[in-house]
Amino acid sequence: MTMSPTVPDNDRPPPARLIPDPWTWKEIGHLLANLPLTIVWFVYTVFMIGVGVALAVTVIGLPLLAVGLHGARLIGRAERGRARAMLGVPVDEPSPMELSRRDKGFFAWLWSSLKDPVGWRAVLYSFVRLPWGVLTFAVTLVSFLVLWPLLPHITRLLSNGDRAMVRALLSPSDELERRIAELESDRGVVVDTAAADLRRIERDLHDGAQARLVALAMGLGLAKEKLTDDPEAAARMVDEAHGEVKVALQELRDLARGIHPAVLTDRGLDAALSAIASRCTVPVTVGVDLPGRPAEAIEGIAYFTVSELLQNVSKHSSARSASVEVWRSGDRLLLQVTDDGRGGARMDGGTGMAGLAERLGAVDGLFVLDSPVGGPTTVTAELPWRDRERTHAQTHEQKPEQTREQKREQKREQRRERMRVRK
Repeated sequence: MTMSPTVPDNDRPPPARLIPDPWTWKEIGHLLANLPLTIVWFVYTVFMIGVGVALAVTVIGLPLLAVGLHGARLIGRAERGRARAMLGVPVDEPSPMELSRRDKGFFAWLWSSLKDPVGWRAVLYSFVRLPWGVLTFAVTLVSFLVLWPLLPHITRLLSNGDRAMVRALLSPSDELERRIAELESDRGVVVDTAAADLRRIERDLHDGAQARLVALAMGLGLAKEKLTDDPEAAARMVDEAHGEVKVALQELRDLARGIHPAVLTDRGLDAALSAIASRCTVPVTVGVDLPGRPAEAIEGIAYFTVSELLQNVSKHSSARSASVEVWRSGDRLLLQVTDDGRGGARMDGGTGMAGLAERLGAVDGLFVLDSPVGGPTTVTAELPWRDRERTHAQTHEQKPEQTREQKREQKREQRRERMRVRK
């Protein structure tokens, strides 16, 4: 959304005086220009919209109406510019009409144009302005010629009507436009974050486990060749390959934990945060006071937020202790990470704070950093609370138990089979 230029005196023109000042002359010029411009806008609107509606039953009617609404958007832009320049109205430009990638095409454009509220409000503005333009032109001209002492007060009254009309019909819906801008920004953050996570996973797989598995395959191939000629060397190679397998498995476990840890799925935030706290280089106390488990997406964001903050504590804070508190307040999930380190953390300090704030903002969350030089550092994050679906949660909670029971039953069946073979 394009912001309008600022106007002095908080959008309030100076009081009207008996002798016209530069501001009053601007208002007079605006009111006198109302009539010719209003006639042009009215003729255009009547022709394009009227012909489009009349021919709506034909092939060209609706496209002509859509083109007319786009032209009405341009009329609204011109009137907003005139109001900013002559009346000092800080009216914003509405968001441009855009189509999503999957909705591109003529019919998508046609439908979006026909239901464009900005264009229809500009049409209404053009119709309403005709009688108002005639009135303001006549009154201003008569006042200029006959009622000179009252001219500044009359023009102020009429121009205030113009200001109200522009705000009412040409100003975008502040809340809606703000929300659209936020959603567009959040969508970009989510896409960029997902792409970065995919690149990180691909890099970790390529540089870690994949490289070890390739080396393992080559080592086992050499061991196979030496198995008959040099059994001792082959045995050493197999032992080395066994060690490589253990390292590769550990790297895969670490990678899986970075994507979504199993302890978070099985046991929730309390156990998952205690696990990452135990890996921190400073003592960390964890307090989780939740009446239940939030939705999986919110739970995952909370976990990775705390994980990133504790990594910053380990790397940058020089702290002796830290604490993590998680609780629910109304419909919000709050978490707070505090350390007694040297402080001085900033959002642009290269510690990932800005990225965390963007991730939280993408789900209507908040991120507050308080880190004076000398410490302590307190980071408070706030997320929307959404209840976890009960059936989905029960499925996740019961699935590990069912899997373990199935494994036990398979082992029992294998023992019985071995005993039958021995008999």
